[in-house]
Amino acid sequence: MASVDFVTTGQGPGLVVLPGMTRRARHYQALAEALADAFTVHVVERRGRGRSPAQGDDYGLEVEVSDALEVLEETKSRQVFGHSYGGLVALHAALRTEFDRVIVYEPGVSVHGSLPWEWLPRYEELLAAGHDARAMVHFLHSCDFMPGGPVATAAVWGMQRFNAEGRATRELLPTVVRESRVVRELDSDGSRYAAVTAPTLLLGGGRSPAYTQEALILLADTIPGAHLVVTPGLDHNAPDLSGPAAVAELIRA
Repeated sequence: MASVDFVTTGQGPGLVVLPGMTRRARHYQALAEALADAFTVHVVERRGRGRSPAQGDDYGLEVEVSDALEVLEETKSRQVFGHSYGGLVALHAALRTEFDRVIVYEPGVSVHGSLPWEWLPRYEELLAAGHDARAMVHFLHSCDFMPGGPVATAAVWGMQRFNAEGRATRELLPTVVRESRVVRELDSDGSRYAAVTAPTLLLGGGRSPAYTQEALILLADTIPGAHLVVTPGLDHNAPDLSGPAAVAELIRA
């Protein structure tokens, strides 16, 4: 039995979905439903979320990869989709075993220091001081996912206290620290991904930060036979928030 919880929707060949940072399985419900007539979609509740175990002191990429492989084995799935940090896990799972297909949407791959990291120490300080809203805005703004400043902080503060989704995201803020350290430690020239042998679909959005495009282009040049599709109108949160139906169509194609 898999170490982590997962949610199953649909019928057909198995497809395991690995969520990104601050995301839970339920955030991919619309994506799963859009794929349900073609796949049996298993959305993983990664560590630190819901009924899955806490990250723990021994947390690292190998823990996430082992969890993903357990779900793939239990569900007899041969395809995996990873979003952001989940995309990083999916690629490293593909280095460990054979898949029929790997699909990643803007995976959390840092190449030649392409991802910003200056924000992390301050983020940890703000969390430790109990300034959750400021920490969240600092993280998202530093990564070019939202504007910064007091107005944004006030909006996030209100969301975290009066909105169920905001409160749920607040609970996941501590998981960002360990996951970000994993991504930073794996910064490389990207050549390790040349060992991915599965057919690979690389997805991205034209409205996402520029550094996500850098990683996608490098991966497209590195992974044998990889296919890259960047959709102009989509952003980084297309799979879970702004465009699940559009992403589902790309996966089904």
